[in-house]
Amino acid sequence: MFLHPTTLGRRGLRYTSPMLRRARFPRSLLPVALLPALSACSYIEGLDLGAWRGDWGETEPVVVTAPDPDAPRQPPLATRHFEAIGAEQEVLGDVQILFARHENTFVQIARDFDLGYEELKLANPGVDVWIPGEDTPIYLPTMNIVPALPREGIVLNLPSMRLMYFVEDDSSDTRRVTSHPIGIGREGWATPTGSAEVTGKAREPTWYPPASVRAEHAELGDPLPSIVGPGPDNPLGRFAMGLSMPGYLIHGTNKPAGVGMRVSHGCIRLYPEDIEALFDRVPSGTPVNIIDEPVLAGWRDGELFLEVHAPLAEDERDLSAQAERVIAAAFQRADVEPVALDTELIARIVTEQRGIPFPILSRELSIDGYLANARIIENTIESAVEAEVVETAVLETTASN
Repeated sequence: MFLHPTTLGRRGLRYTSPMLRRARFPRSLLPVALLPALSACSYIEGLDLGAWRGDWGETEPVVVTAPDPDAPRQPPLATRHFEAIGAEQEVLGDVQILFARHENTFVQIARDFDLGYEELKLANPGVDVWIPGEDTPIYLPTMNIVPALPREGIVLNLPSMRLMYFVEDDSSDTRRVTSHPIGIGREGWATPTGSAEVTGKAREPTWYPPASVRAEHAELGDPLPSIVGPGPDNPLGRFAMGLSMPGYLIHGTNKPAGVGMRVSHGCIRLYPEDIEALFDRVPSGTPVNIIDEPVLAGWRDGELFLEVHAPLAEDERDLSAQAERVIAAAFQRADVEPVALDTELIARIVTEQRGIPFPILSRELSIDGYLANARIIENTIESAVEAEVVETAVLETTASN
């Protein structure tokens, strides 16, 4: 972590971070009143996505060009399971940096660290997904804000393409959280939002392609049988969980490279190892909440983080207004008076849509500096994936449920 715990209260925020060398919030950023209408909060009023020019106002950022390639490598952090998460803990995990080897691909890196292909790609703009290059630093977005919803059952956020499963600890005050990337419905076959529950589970499921899917395949000259039994050709994989939304499943896949992308006909797919781990743990009747929230804000150790994902293609909402809303809600949720924020910083986060939670209260580090100070980990990826197999799987958007 980059920040140590701070004291929160109605009087404002006090920092105790030795790394940031800061005693308290600057007087130039005195708290301002929270307006009754959260959608018109003055502390980020007039957010302009075209405003970012790289300057940071009165405070100069620490100049950090890139992660240190000679820094000691540390063991990777856990990315799938988080224990004893309290109600006040709204951010899971940490950003990590992996220096690529020449044979590494994004599909391979994503699978190894339980990330989706698109989220890894968006976190590393400008990096070649097939040949990142020897010693190229790859930012792993293994840090996520927990959506501001009841922490029960399964929560699926479509823009982040991520599933979180909450299980109550022996103490009702904390939760165990499992987090996995997901693949979702492509445009025209969108995964629906709403509340549901798990209604049944099947090992080695049989797939009965709907008439609409069979018709689409027939038009493409790729007819499907009416029944696809268990085996390597079954797009459901080896495990499936039915939902109370008719026709929709949470399941595995026979094309794991498509996890983290919009390639299905509406169902939710996971890596084979992830659905297998979830299958026995998730009982029938488990609530499932599917949301469409590209912008998230959450607190950890007194710092407020903003996480922005690329919205779904059919989403026409104003992301700057979304950012304004979730930031206001976060201040209210923490019972902290809002402060003046750097609108240019927020505009950059909203514009870039990297899916990484960035701190928006402290100003000593630029976005690049913040990333460069992340944990640098050992490259433990054992072998490369055959390029032609990966490319076929990534481009495959048919023959999928």
